[in-house]
Amino acid sequence: MFGEILDWMLAPLLLLWPLSLALTWLAAQGIASKPYDRALIAAVHVLAQRLEPAGPRVGLALSRETAQVLRADESDSIFYQVRGTRGEWIAGDRELPLPPADGGPTGEVKLRDEMVQEEEIRVAYQWVIVVPDEPPALVQVGETLSKRSRLATEIVKGVILPQFVILPIGVLLVWMALARGLSPLAALQQRIRERASDDLSPIDERQVPEEVAPLVQAINELLARQQSALATQKRFLADAAHQLKTPLAGLRMQAELAAREIDAGHGDPQHARASLVQIANASQRAAHVVNQLLSMARADARAADAAREQVDLDRLATDVVRDFVPRAMDKSIDLGYEGPTVHDAGSGAGVLQRVQGRMHDAQVLGHPLLLRELIVNLVDNALQYTPTGGRVTVRVMPDPFGQVVVLQVEDSGPGIPVNERELVFQPFYRPLGMAVEGSGLGLAIVAEIARQHGAQIHLEDASPRPKEAEGRPGLLITLRFPINRATPSPPVDLADANPVP
Repeated sequence: MFGEILDWMLAPLLLLWPLSLALTWLAAQGIASKPYDRALIAAVHVLAQRLEPAGPRVGLALSRETAQVLRADESDSIFYQVRGTRGEWIAGDRELPLPPADGGPTGEVKLRDEMVQEEEIRVAYQWVIVVPDEPPALVQVGETLSKRSRLATEIVKGVILPQFVILPIGVLLVWMALARGLSPLAALQQRIRERASDDLSPIDERQVPEEVAPLVQAINELLARQQSALATQKRFLADAAHQLKTPLAGLRMQAELAAREIDAGHGDPQHARASLVQIANASQRAAHVVNQLLSMARADARAADAAREQVDLDRLATDVVRDFVPRAMDKSIDLGYEGPTVHDAGSGAGVLQRVQGRMHDAQVLGHPLLLRELIVNLVDNALQYTPTGGRVTVRVMPDPFGQVVVLQVEDSGPGIPVNERELVFQPFYRPLGMAVEGSGLGLAIVAEIARQHGAQIHLEDASPRPKEAEGRPGLLITLRFPINRATPSPPVDLADANPVP
């Protein structure tokens, strides 16, 4: 900043200095010419006064001494000329050219520049009426420009030479003023450099200039966000380590138990099988936690925002439901899909039927891998908490007005109390009283992916169904994704939008 400000201050100064020299030279030329022009005008008046009529012609009463005085100049060459009423030469130097026929007023002395003998001269001339009713006579006096140039040079030296002293002093003063003015910034920079890498405390805004206070406020806000992010990260890592510790401890315990059985000479296959089953279950839980941690990391990555495309949420949901059909059948859970494409997952037949009629598509702008991860976590959560013989339904319902696409996952599990519905989106949080094992990351992943896609999440009790056990209100999770596309969808016929049962 110091160098840039100094450049912007000195560059115009250095550019204007040559211009100042040129203007000073022109001004000096004008100043130097004025006294010598007045001398030429006086000489013209002297010659004009010596003119006298000689009949129809003009005569010049000029003594030798006066003529010598006119040419008495040690520096410049003096020229004079007198011409009569017919333009005839009367006295002086013949080589002086005639003035332009400008038709100016008679008796006024005028000045012009001419070239005589390849040398520039300054000429004063006057048209003088000597004989009445006759054309005017011409009187001219000229001189070379040596004295003028010498005087102009002296004037320029007197003006410019002090500037060679003033300019470096001015640059030095600008340097010192900038250094003093920016010293608070230098002190702020030093304080920031001396901070420890883990010191995220706010910078004291009272010790900075008023102009820099908004910048310091923005830095403090950034530090606060960074501190919050680091605290969240530390808490997340601590919770992740705690969640992984339990299955890993179980793995180690079962492995040590099996090793002791072998060392003791007990070869009972039932004991070995039980240990292996426990090891498999523990490793499966650990793998599940690791996979969800990876999913959380992918959901947090901002690089995914740059790879967005139009995603068919209907097709994505049917693919996910199809993948979960075997697991649902193992638990005797009726897994179904309702939407533009109907998938009777509970039957295990994998039958796909297309709803007839004019229906909005379910295209949303997003990242296909993250959206699939979102649906996978919703269905996985629903199947995990729904008891045997229960029901899980996935729905995709395009908005009739073409504004949003609605994704719903409904289950017949224990549900979530109203006072805990905001807490379940925090990593590793699990509602109290849940007997089902879980990592507490599923809904946190869903919330992060939904936030990145601008979707709204709403949790509520599922609609009560017949033959369901008391005390199991179920859970209905609704996500509304905004539709971002250039061309509008065709209108919807609601009569044709009913899903096939």
